[in-house]
Amino acid sequence: MLDRIWTGFFLVAFVAAVFQSLVLGQTGVWADMVAATFDMSKTAFEIALGLTGVMCLWLGIMKIGERGGAVDLLARLFGPLLKRLFPSIPEGHPATGSIVMNMAANMLGLDNAATPLGLKAMGELQELNPDKDTASNDQILFLVINTSAVTLIPITIFVYRAQMGAADPTDIFLPILIATYCSTLCGLLITSLFQKIRLYDPVVLGYLGGMTALIAGLVVWFSRLDQAAMETQSSILANFLIFAVIIAFMAGGIKRGVNLYEAFIEGAKDGFKVAVGIIPYLVAMLVAIGVFRASGALDLVLDGLRSGAGGLGIDTRFIDGLPTAFMKPLSGSGARGMMVEAMQTHGADSFAGRLASVIQGSTETTFYVLAVYFGAVGIKRSRHAVICGLAADLAGVTAAILVAYLFWG
Repeated sequence: MLDRIWTGFFLVAFVAAVFQSLVLGQTGVWADMVAATFDMSKTAFEIALGLTGVMCLWLGIMKIGERGGAVDLLARLFGPLLKRLFPSIPEGHPATGSIVMNMAANMLGLDNAATPLGLKAMGELQELNPDKDTASNDQILFLVINTSAVTLIPITIFVYRAQMGAADPTDIFLPILIATYCSTLCGLLITSLFQKIRLYDPVVLGYLGGMTALIAGLVVWFSRLDQAAMETQSSILANFLIFAVIIAFMAGGIKRGVNLYEAFIEGAKDGFKVAVGIIPYLVAMLVAIGVFRASGALDLVLDGLRSGAGGLGIDTRFIDGLPTAFMKPLSGSGARGMMVEAMQTHGADSFAGRLASVIQGSTETTFYVLAVYFGAVGIKRSRHAVICGLAADLAGVTAAILVAYLFWG
């Protein structure tokens, strides 16, 4: 999938450049496209180089949290809810524990831990699946929750915003939390309709009602503030919560007798490897997107959407964040490239830059998760998994746009 998307950028860019040079007479487009390859290659390396320090810091902190029992704590908190969402899993079956641990790791942004746990859970669910070629209800629900999982600490997005010069890289914390919760809730509701899950169970209602009330309370509170007060208070709350998490991780590590310094160093080493490892992928995607924009193809698409929205009397500022939304279900690295490109073109603190960041954090990459998780256990017929996953994506993007207007007008 990714190789086709990457190749498609270049092919469409070439066609658009031919059109502009032959039909519109804009022969300078070829020089712009070549210049874009050099400029974006340099930009990609500079971004990756700047990511190294912050990535080391956060992955070091996350390693402390992991060893300090943060994943176990979340697993205990959400265990009763997940037991009721997966009623066909026998009591005491190892799949329940793997699912809970995977969800907890996803919430903390621990991708390195979440993926192995997710694959383990999918394999254990496959043992309970009577039709090995067809996805079971539990497997579909597990996949949908993964594609729309609530992420409490979107570290990677913070890091990219910091590198792109955002005045307050964490100011998208609350908008992402709201958008990703809407995505998860929609995915759960759509899947429950297909599978007739009893969401009216008192325990399920307690969890969903409590979380919905919290999110709704945040929206109501901030919607009553003027723009300046909203930005100030959301920044204070976001930074307080993030630093409180750091302190809680350290406290948990101390309680468990973890050597905080050694745990931090181990995680930081992983951060260095991650930062260096993304350079080829970042170069590939940013160059392709840069050529796509320089050819005029991206502007043609966005101008068409902008004209349509303007004709309906709709504010068109959200259009510049849509490339990230279009790419997100297909390719995580492609969507990340679109997010970086939006911040570079419009500014990290622009409406488009912030919206692209919120969209990036609102959902996971549906088709990638489906391919990896179902492919690992040999599932060939996904049934309603794609529909439910894409519905969650749409809800997350829609919520991201609405929340962006709420917070940044």
